[in-house]
Amino acid sequence: MSAVSPARAKAVLAVLFLGSFVLGTAELIVPGVLKLVAEDLAVPIPAAGMLVTANALGLALGGPLLTAVTIRLPRRAILTGALGLFAAANLALVLTGEYPLILAARVFSGAAQGLFIAAALEAGTSVVPPERMGRAISAVVSGFTVAAALGVPLGTTAGQALGWRGTFAAIVVLAALTLVAIAVLVPPVAAAVQGIGNQARYALAPRVLAVLGFGVLLCAAIFATLTYLAPFLEQVTGVSGTSLSVFLLVYGVATAFGSFGGGRFADRDAPRTLIAGSCGLALSLLTLFLAGSIAALVVVALLALGVLGMAMVPAMQYRVVRLAGPGAQFAQSLPASFTNLGVAVGSAAGGMAISGFSPAATVLTGFVFACAAAVVAWATAFLRPPPVPALPPAGEAARTR
Repeated sequence: MSAVSPARAKAVLAVLFLGSFVLGTAELIVPGVLKLVAEDLAVPIPAAGMLVTANALGLALGGPLLTAVTIRLPRRAILTGALGLFAAANLALVLTGEYPLILAARVFSGAAQGLFIAAALEAGTSVVPPERMGRAISAVVSGFTVAAALGVPLGTTAGQALGWRGTFAAIVVLAALTLVAIAVLVPPVAAAVQGIGNQARYALAPRVLAVLGFGVLLCAAIFATLTYLAPFLEQVTGVSGTSLSVFLLVYGVATAFGSFGGGRFADRDAPRTLIAGSCGLALSLLTLFLAGSIAALVVVALLALGVLGMAMVPAMQYRVVRLAGPGAQFAQSLPASFTNLGVAVGSAAGGMAISGFSPAATVLTGFVFACAAAVVAWATAFLRPPPVPALPPAGEAARTR
């Protein structure tokens, strides 16, 4: 761990938060400008929507792959390289009018995001004491939740004024500025002892995969409901127009609070945080299902859903890293991949529920996933990190990346 002052540590976490915010905005902004993209590229709306899928696939598959390839490189170099790749991919979106090239650019943008997440989490946790590891994780993760709550609405508004290409051009500029800040502020990180072969053996151990499975269930529970929340609010709660936007904003703000606060609970007791959070999530979804026609109770349920859902993310990341032991560096990249898998599973299950039954069925589907997540959270609470292997010779351990 790098020895840095508390003020320097805060500056490092702030710039990593900014990087996550910029990348998260680019990932999530497409739905807000979907019609503009479709009209500009002369493609159907579903084809434009594939840009979301392309980014998710790039993150889920490309992130771990790039992390494995760059495992021996300096974290600071990886962070700047990831932002450089991200900026180049998004610049391609601005400059090209060819749909296949734009689709490929979104894949590379997602892969760069996955690489950045893993390196940012490692760099962030390296500048704080071990007892503040959860809070460092939440600082990085919160960039994405604030992007969802604030960056996306602002970006969508900018898209209406500047066009979707203008919005992505602004994202490229922000990415470049963040790259410079990271190059200046982020200190070196101690060298990895294990190569990718040994790291993967620890990072993909059953105990780690069990917690990653929890992450899949957690995101499936949230996105089975969230993907179709607007139809639920319109048809069950009876809100529309401006009122609908307010309800969605309530959820977005709650996720930001949850991600910021979740790090403290992870530091205190990560396994218990996952158990309590998943049980609370299930209760929130059950309340939403049973009292969906009562607007006041829906607001309370959405607040709880946002806070509890995101509060568990730092704890899950914390558990994955701890349980991976010597494979922690490679393991940093895995939660983002598995949670994206959960998003896909939840959205698909919610789609089948609303197609076969009603919008309320999507909430019930999320409740079932949440109950399964609570069971897995309880079972994984008994898992312990692997024994620490013998240290290598001092000269080898002293090398830095």
